[in-house]
Amino acid sequence: MKNNRKLKLTDILVTIVIALVFGLIYKLWGPVSYLLKPLGLQIDQLVYGMWFMAGPFALLLIRKPGVAVLAETAAALGEVLFAGQGGIVDFYYGFLQGLFAEIVFFAFRYKKFNLSVAVFSGMASALASFILDLGFGYLFELAGWNLVLNIIFRFIGAGLIAGAFSYVLVKALESAGVANIVRPVSKDDYDVLN
Repeated sequence: MKNNRKLKLTDILVTIVIALVFGLIYKLWGPVSYLLKPLGLQIDQLVYGMWFMAGPFALLLIRKPGVAVLAETAAALGEVLFAGQGGIVDFYYGFLQGLFAEIVFFAFRYKKFNLSVAVFSGMASALASFILDLGFGYLFELAGWNLVLNIIFRFIGAGLIAGAFSYVLVKALESAGVANIVRPVSKDDYDVLN
């Protein structure tokens, strides 16, 4: 079973393809977020979780250590290459968000891939984004009540989009048989059915 956890070249290539798709999605997601900004009350933070989705999604699909870090970092780099608005700073965000998403799966020894672990993974990515936001000083510009809304809504959005939506999307891919391409059925999977 330990050998199954090593990343193979196909795992890395699939992760990179996933990351490039998410890099493009991240680039296109900016205008969606900006449409919500004028509504105020930090409503745009409810959709912020989309920028955390590559890591949890890829790890839920491939289920091997290192995938969340690789996917989120490569997706952020892809966003930079697609002329994303954050520039190279997006790369730092992607790496830290992927690392924090990975830590959640690591805490469960890469044995649990259920909805709650996915939600925690998405929320961990949000925590990583706050750490960098603090470092860059973005959060200090907000009034106290506005900061509280920002934090609450970002965690909710991250849990729902990066966590729950990733989980549902991977489950749909599994039901359609697409996941078998990157994660063939193992003897353990058959044993669970008995």
